Amino acid sequence: MTRILCIEDETDIRELIVDELRDAGFSVLEATNGQEGFDTIVSERPDMVICDITMPEMDGRDLYAKLQMEQPDLANIPFIFLTALADKGSMLNGLRCGADAYLTKPVDFDVLMAKIAGCLMRHDVQKAASPEYMVA
Repeated sequence: MTRILCIEDETDIRELIVDELRDAGFSVLEATNGQEGFDTIVSERPDMVICDITMPEMDGRDLYAKLQMEQPDLANIPFIFLTALADKGSMLNGLRCGADAYLTKPVDFDVLMAKIAGCLMRHDVQKAASPEYMVA
């Protein structure tokens, strides 16, 4: 079962996202801030991360950058920013840092599920082409 980590500091929003993901058949991990999210990624190795940007402890962009620098073996986990920062500059910054998608709140669950499916499909293709997953 695909495991998705939802990193969101606002309880109501996190619970709503988690419920929707579980209803869609995903196993879901939760974190309430960037540092907790980073620790969960390292310890649990989820298949995908959905992350807010503006959070205490460590914001989403810093979490993503730290993951890229300190955990290169985990740097290719599909990563979606889901944030209230809806201006074009914030969106471009999020995409330029390497995130697979940048979605804004309020959450459109049809769009979120489509992005999740696309990211996971691309990730599976990359896994299949990766030498470590090739069968001799």
